[in-house]
Formats: sequence, C-alpha cells, structure tokens
Amino acid sequence: MSKIKAGDIVKVMAGGQKGKDGKVVKVKDGKVYIEKVNLKTRHIRPSQLNPRGGKKDIHVGIDISNVVLLVDGKPAKVGFKTTDGKKVRVVRKTGKEIK
Repeated sequence: MSKIKAGDIVKVMAGGQKGKDGKVVKVKDGKVYIEKVNLKTRHIRPSQLNPRGGKKDIHVGIDISNVVLLVDGKPAKVGFKTTDGKKVRVVRKTGKEIK
C-alpha cells in the first residue's frame, strides 16, 4: 500500500517544479503524475486517426520522494493503522484518518 494514491492533493518539495501543488493523476513505479504539473510536449506523427499530426502535452513523473501529501492544506507525514481488519492511512501527528 502506497502512502500517496491517485486523487490525493500533493505539493512538490524538490526539483524544477518545487512549490507547485495539484491532484495526483496516477502513481506508477515510484513516480507520481500530477495534474498540470511537469508537462512536456510530444510531437505526434500524422496517422489515419490524426492526419495533421501536431503536438500533445503529456505528464512526466516526479519521484515519489519529492512530494508531500497535503491534508487540510498542510503537509503531513503518513502512517498506517489497522482498524477492523483493514489497513488505513493516518496522519502521524494527529492520528486522523486520510480518506
């Protein structure tokens, strides 16, 4: 179980995108893909589906160690707790469950 999941709001703490925050689109192979953060342009070759070709913006992953989860607008460390046989994420400082 990952400490950061798709749909979470995170803030970038290191790298070229430092200080930006946004919603996580997906988490894959230790990388976090954040909505409207770290976009790169790819040139698309003409094809039958797209006869003109063109440019397309794609999300580029940021290492999961360079982001922090925001809970109520504040950075939070994430821990785990077992309740009723289910493993849930909690804020370490307050013990509040993260939904």
